Amino acid sequence: MPTARDSESKRRSSGRTDQPLEDELVEEFQNTVQEGTDRLHRTWRALIITGLFGGIDVGLGIMAMLAVMDVTDSKLLAGIAFGVGLLALRLAHSELFTEDFLLPINAVVAGHGSWWSLVRLWVVTLLANLVGGWVFMWVVVAAFPDFTDSLVEVASGYVADGIGLETVCLALLAGSTITLMTRMQQGTDNDMMTAVISLIGGLLVVGLGMLHGALNSIVIFGAMHAGWDYSYLDWFVWFAWVIPLNMIGGLVIISIPRLIRTWELLMAERRGERISDASSEDEEED
Repeated sequence: MPTARDSESKRRSSGRTDQPLEDELVEEFQNTVQEGTDRLHRTWRALIITGLFGGIDVGLGIMAMLAVMDVTDSKLLAGIAFGVGLLALRLAHSELFTEDFLLPINAVVAGHGSWWSLVRLWVVTLLANLVGGWVFMWVVVAAFPDFTDSLVEVASGYVADGIGLETVCLALLAGSTITLMTRMQQGTDNDMMTAVISLIGGLLVVGLGMLHGALNSIVIFGAMHAGWDYSYLDWFVWFAWVIPLNMIGGLVIISIPRLIRTWELLMAERRGERISDASSEDEEED
């Protein structure tokens, strides 16, 4: 009966790398650390602009969601339509707050950034998302007054139940779902698959009514622009408990298990050891 050592030896010898993980995980790890490092070391100007466009891209998805909901009255179809905004985030290289629960943390643990740079990324991205979304939704409401009823209906649904077991779980799931989407998109360079992942994300997060602090806030801002009787203080109280739960969902459910899975690679990267794959070796030989 083969021992664990024998099985690991066979896996190493049959793979394209000599790392203690599957080749696909090694390649994804390298991409994840590189992109996370890029995000951590953006200039203040780049960080603010990227976050602003993240809010605008979400607003684009909300505009598509409202158009579909106004015609079909279907939350699931509206959620799929919202996936346009998630696709825009990816293809336009914008930034949504909850996308930063995996890639930059990998980079920090791998020694390519500080925890301060991670906090800076989180705070600036979140604030810029909210500002960009607030401004964009003012334009949307002014351009499409017929969407007012749908907008208020969706926004009121997010805040109606307050904090309870159901809403806590919805907030946890929103954070984990968006973080999982980020991980899935790191695993493919196919634009068609990226689009499919974005549409699925919209279906799950928006179609199922999950509570996502940044995304839902932009919907709420739009409803307030449209005359909904809801104050910014009421919004902030709601926002103050949803955002931490989003973070817990993304970090505990997805990011921490992922860190544990790739721990050997993270420590090797932190020690400055080169992690090679077959493609890089072939390039060196050429």
